[in-house]
Amino acid sequence: MTRTIVASATREIIIGFDQPFCVIGERINPTGRKKLAAEMVVGNFETVIKDALEQVAAGATMLDVNAGVTSVNPNETEPALLVQTLEIVQGLVDVPLSIDSSVTAAIEAALKVAKGRPLVNSVTGEEEKLEAILPLCKKYDVPVVAISNDETGISMDPDVRFAVAKKIVERAMDYGIKPHDIVVDPLVMPIGALGDAGRQVFALLHRLRNELKVNTTCGLSNISFGLPHRHGINAGFIPMVIGAGMTSAIMNPCRPQEMEAVRAANVLNGTDPNCGNWIMTYRDHKPAEGGAVAAAASPAGAGGGRRGGRAGRAGARAE
Repeated sequence: MTRTIVASATREIIIGFDQPFCVIGERINPTGRKKLAAEMVVGNFETVIKDALEQVAAGATMLDVNAGVTSVNPNETEPALLVQTLEIVQGLVDVPLSIDSSVTAAIEAALKVAKGRPLVNSVTGEEEKLEAILPLCKKYDVPVVAISNDETGISMDPDVRFAVAKKIVERAMDYGIKPHDIVVDPLVMPIGALGDAGRQVFALLHRLRNELKVNTTCGLSNISFGLPHRHGINAGFIPMVIGAGMTSAIMNPCRPQEMEAVRAANVLNGTDPNCGNWIMTYRDHKPAEGGAVAAAASPAGAGGGRRGGRAGRAGARAE
């Protein structure tokens, strides 16, 4: 069974098909967050600290750490800022970390100070990236996220994306990196723009699990980009990708609807033994008021009661 081991200084996590779904908290990333970027540029890490603590409290298994605050001279500015951010975060929480950067120098600088066994995010199928990142992963004995695009960009053909993933796995083996240390991102497309994006990723996940035998991840919210009530789509997507074989995702653990879907999928997938985590999390949970009222008002009979309960819960959860 494929198992990818990541660790902090004090805590080891296994990503695998027989393990609970690995939630990689996405919040420590200034991309698209102007306030956070402005704070980090001037050395203010209040939001970083807040996001780190809140994500772990919400149930994140790991945290992604990104310090890409500017496109101006990132090779000069990003390494030091990423190191500073990483050291702050690993001093606050005990979960393993994902070092997230497109700048090779920043990844190497972070690997020098990282405690435990972090995940590197990421390498692509581009020759320049393969030759830069894979030797670092071998040198520091760390796993890496492999993103299924190359010099030609992101293909709309899932077979091409699979071929890129296979190329990365094979090239990694040339460097002595085993497939269990490659976590493939098959690239989730927005369902609003590409109607079969869901079916594409489900099929890709089956192939990645059965043919390459690798663990997988994705930017979970990509699936709902451009749609209203995105968290509803994300929450529906989670158990489907887990059922198809995905073993981790970069996502926002502070969204209760999405974390509830993760925990439920773990129960139904048999990776929450005796439903222990579910019970500990929800044993004092009280149904939303709208659901209770709707259920009480439903006509007698099992069918009516179930319909009323579902309708009430849906209404109560709507944003």
